[in-house]
Amino acid sequence: MYNSRKSVSILCLVCFLAGILLFSASVEVSACSRVLSNDNEQAVLLGRNMDWPERTGTVMWALPRGIKRDGLPGKNPLVWTAKYGSVVAASYVGDKAFVSDGMNEKGLGANLLWLDEADFGVRDESLPGVSIALLAQYVLDNFATVDEAVKALESQEFQVAALNIPMTIPGYGTSLVPASLHLALADKSGDSAIIEYLAGKPVVYHDRNYTIMTNSPTFAEQQENLKQYKGFGGDKPLPGTTSAADRFVRAAYYSKHLPQPTNVREAVAAMLSITRNASQPFSGVSPDPKNPYTSSTIWRTVADLTNGYYYYESTISPYLVWADFSKFNFNAGSAALKLDLRKNADYYGDVAKEFVKGDPTELKVPKF
Repeated sequence: MYNSRKSVSILCLVCFLAGILLFSASVEVSACSRVLSNDNEQAVLLGRNMDWPERTGTVMWALPRGIKRDGLPGKNPLVWTAKYGSVVAASYVGDKAFVSDGMNEKGLGANLLWLDEADFGVRDESLPGVSIALLAQYVLDNFATVDEAVKALESQEFQVAALNIPMTIPGYGTSLVPASLHLALADKSGDSAIIEYLAGKPVVYHDRNYTIMTNSPTFAEQQENLKQYKGFGGDKPLPGTTSAADRFVRAAYYSKHLPQPTNVREAVAAMLSITRNASQPFSGVSPDPKNPYTSSTIWRTVADLTNGYYYYESTISPYLVWADFSKFNFNAGSAALKLDLRKNADYYGDVAKEFVKGDPTELKVPKF
């Protein structure tokens, strides 16, 4: 088990779409890293990189309580009304949106990352269903803690349903591919959980020491692999490739060796230093001939679960922006607000005042 003394989490925001997709047997898309810092004595911080083979549009949303949602467009959808307000990052493919990352007003954070091994099983229409595209939003809408969310997911009173999405890889064209994802959760107490769907069932790793998540192989295998490296029981030196397994080891190593911050500013900077180290550079060339295309990091996020700040950094912008939860009205009946980042406007700093009224029905399960 990875027990980090100074765990810092990489927020691979969508990586929801992030790392999504084994485009074909010969084209593997690597994607996303998530890191949790829950013992820095300043704030519980959740960081993530979003890696993706094409630049998707990103829109930040501030969503109030009281929004009604259907979990999927097919038969017997899970239906709910949001109990908690949230700020999320949605990735857009054309006009279709996917919520892959965010946090709610109670200090619960959720990250969806790619996992080749994910298997949601055959749809059982006798059970209410929620699409993997809405799973992160479902958790943020309904739960205040990791423990609450885990109990609901383990109950299997509803089914998480698979979804195919379009993916364009330069040189290979566009194809519909399965959104193979796993979910990471953290809350303001520092609790953490990794949830993977294998053979149609949720496999849950629930422990505050589970602070790192990347992509394939499964979390259990990543834990075993980590034991081979110096500082974690083995004698191998720190690895340097962009593979998910190597990013997992590097994130764990640097999280463990971070100096203790003296304020929240230093803690956020430390988180960004870890996520940037686990980022993937702009490059269409992979040194591994078995992986001819490796996804680049297109954005990263840091969620301050203690103080209610959500930070976002595009890798083509020189500026860090953030949304301060205290400046939004999350009461039921309040307007949903959005900040459209798709036109690369040079926003910087606290951008709460830049949000404008939006239609939350954009964040429904897309049809392709």
